[in-house]
Amino acid sequence: MKDYNHLKIEKKWQSEWEKNKIYKTSDSLEKPKYYILDMFPYPSGEGLHVGHPKGYIATDIISRKKRMEGMNVLHPMGFDAFGLPAENYAIKMKVNPSDAVDKNVARFKKQLEIIGLDYDWSREINTTDPKFYKWTQWIFLKLLEKGLAFESYEPINWCPSCKTGLANEDLEDGKCERCGSEIEQKPMRQWVLKITDYAERLLEDLDQLDWPEHIKESQKNWIGKSKGAQIKFKVITTGKFSSGPRMREDEEPDRSENLSSSSNFIEVFTTRPDTIFGATYAVLAPENKLVTELMDSIENKKEVQDYIKKAGKKKEMDRTAEGKEKTGVELKGIKAINPANNEEISIWIADYVLVSYGTGAVMAVPAHDQRDFEFAKKYDLEIIEVVLGGNINKSAYIEKGILINSGKFDGRDSGEVKKEITEFVGGEWVTKYKLRDWVFSRQRYWGEPIPVLHDGDKIVPVPEKDLPVILPKVKSYEPTGTGESPLAVIDDWVKVKGGMKRETNTMPQWAGSSWYYLRYMDPNNDKALVSKDKEKYWNQIDFYVGGAEHATRHLIYARFWHKFLYDIGVVSTTEPFKKLQSVGLVMGEDGRKMSKRFGNIVNPDEIVKNYGADTLRIYEMFLGPFDQAVAWNTQGIIGPRRFLEKIWKIGQQISQRTVLWEEEKPKGQSFGKSDIELEKLLNKTIKKVSEDIETMNFNTAISAMMILVNEMEKHEIDIKDFKLFLQILAPFAPHMTEEIWSMISVPQGLALGSFKARPFPADSIHLSSWPEWDESKIIDETVKIVIQVNGKARSELVVDKDITEEEVKNQSLKNEKVLPWIKDKEIKRVIYVPGRIINIVI
Repeated sequence: MKDYNHLKIEKKWQSEWEKNKIYKTSDSLEKPKYYILDMFPYPSGEGLHVGHPKGYIATDIISRKKRMEGMNVLHPMGFDAFGLPAENYAIKMKVNPSDAVDKNVARFKKQLEIIGLDYDWSREINTTDPKFYKWTQWIFLKLLEKGLAFESYEPINWCPSCKTGLANEDLEDGKCERCGSEIEQKPMRQWVLKITDYAERLLEDLDQLDWPEHIKESQKNWIGKSKGAQIKFKVITTGKFSSGPRMREDEEPDRSENLSSSSNFIEVFTTRPDTIFGATYAVLAPENKLVTELMDSIENKKEVQDYIKKAGKKKEMDRTAEGKEKTGVELKGIKAINPANNEEISIWIADYVLVSYGTGAVMAVPAHDQRDFEFAKKYDLEIIEVVLGGNINKSAYIEKGILINSGKFDGRDSGEVKKEITEFVGGEWVTKYKLRDWVFSRQRYWGEPIPVLHDGDKIVPVPEKDLPVILPKVKSYEPTGTGESPLAVIDDWVKVKGGMKRETNTMPQWAGSSWYYLRYMDPNNDKALVSKDKEKYWNQIDFYVGGAEHATRHLIYARFWHKFLYDIGVVSTTEPFKKLQSVGLVMGEDGRKMSKRFGNIVNPDEIVKNYGADTLRIYEMFLGPFDQAVAWNTQGIIGPRRFLEKIWKIGQQISQRTVLWEEEKPKGQSFGKSDIELEKLLNKTIKKVSEDIETMNFNTAISAMMILVNEMEKHEIDIKDFKLFLQILAPFAPHMTEEIWSMISVPQGLALGSFKARPFPADSIHLSSWPEWDESKIIDETVKIVIQVNGKARSELVVDKDITEEEVKNQSLKNEKVLPWIKDKEIKRVIYVPGRIINIVI
């Protein structure tokens, strides 16, 4: 009997699969399709740890099953290799990013291949390949053509460590998501994409997606839709810098005036315009550009500037946290006019107002907003009650109610007059979103060049025929920190004929990943991003699997680009990912996230070497529910290894008996036999595994197979039944099952184990048909009935499923384990739930 030599077996079959291209996706568009996709990785220098393959193994299991079910499966892989992760690694290692990426990609591929994943590597993509990013640049030009890409100059999130601008989505608690540095607001020229034009569609179309609810909620919260009033408060100067007369108390504000000049008005957005008569001051975010525009009219300029600088160093979370003491500075020498009652109100800056939310300004109604109430109490500002209810001496009353102190609206229900009051004060009823336009510039080297030229102040798109604009290989690629990309100093690249200059900002890491899934459909097309026929055939990704950390950035960006591509006729669907599942983290043995910093990383290469790829696959899927975090335990891998060794032993026994049987086989008979109960268990297991793969309950599927194998060890199993079992195990343990299948599937007359004689790959287990269960063989002839006494389980009966209620009662009352509990007791009644429970009430 041969030993289970996993190294030899796995190397052999990986070589054969590659040589025979059994996982190559067909270009035929006739068969039903199934497109399953992993979120492609960043090829970091550290390579994979055992947490990374969890999602890859899961999609591999599903794709193998779909292939066995007769579908044309697209299961590709590629690399998201542009951006800060790759660039920072290259700088750390003092190598050019392109060289580092090539080396890291080769390492990642090797690690993925030894796990036995069924990727079609002929469709591999890499975001740094000019043949790929040509089409990323093409999409940008289309966005520019449609007015959805524009150049801007205003304060952006600047990371002083990464030395680049960041989108809001790149921040975590107000810090750089990559390095943890405090973010500064820095005015800078940048490119911006108008994702806000798609906010409503991004929100509405979530309802059509089969996604986890928590991810949908994350997107809804990030988009942040709210309806309310946009109202403008006129600003006047009142101090020594005043240049004009103040408004008289009896003067009616001119609500018909054009209010577009920014330094004359504070614009606020509020969902409670019904409380505007109670607005006693206005608050601007310290970063609001209006503060800078008004600075010459502010008497306490230094105090204001010092506060702005101090606020800029605080985290957003700290600034807006509930219970945190509010701070602020009054802008002395200027006032705002409340358009509802013509009252002058003070203007403050305070760090609890953020420039990134709403308009970066609020009308403060301390009687009916708790933050405003706390601020007003601290600075002794007026509190005017305008909605009846509560006790405004103690806290703000935030509910709706009857209006008071509100002029002609007194006595009205505050919830019913919002739009009337908005119209009365010259405001506009609008829909607002928390989502901000996407800052699409990075002042770094390692990214896709933005395909535009600068002719003085004029923007000139690079002609499509000149794409791709190739990123030049440079000696100096470290960030400058000046706000310019390292590309800016390469004169022979920057300067083009006619005196024009190339754009030197590069695209962010999220550019290529916003559309890469489409390129897998048609990776070698040099005439179009994807052909119409192939896009229509593959259309939506049927199943997309990846980390929950992408709930906002990548998924929102990809949905935005896809909808744009739909609008210009490139794709035929409005959404890219039909079904989505997030992967639960695999934590270190110490319970912390695997990290080089914690020294708790487990290398999958070592696990594969010592225990085998199939054992690693089984263990990762057996650890627990797929979408939940689990802790790695190397000792725990022994159980899955023993499970596979049992199967190997059974397979060896069957193959040996097959040899003897073939030599002396009685005519018309077949080898082996299985009893009725084992046959039932097999059919139940086929059903269980089939259903659990669809629902990603891999751990319970493996548990069911373990129970079946334990029973198989006790029987002389029929070869046909064993082959059915191998087929449902094949997606989980592809190497071992292929080897055993090859040993017991030898055509009559050929030597056992003669691999060369087998008609491979046609006879590969992975190209065989997924087994079906026999419904008649999963129906139990018996049922288990729990016997309770006063609701507590005391024993059980295993009886014929057609047993009568009277017979169940008789057997229960005579049961040896039940008698001590009912002896000498009055039986008041007996309750029977057919086929499940009988409860004796005493």
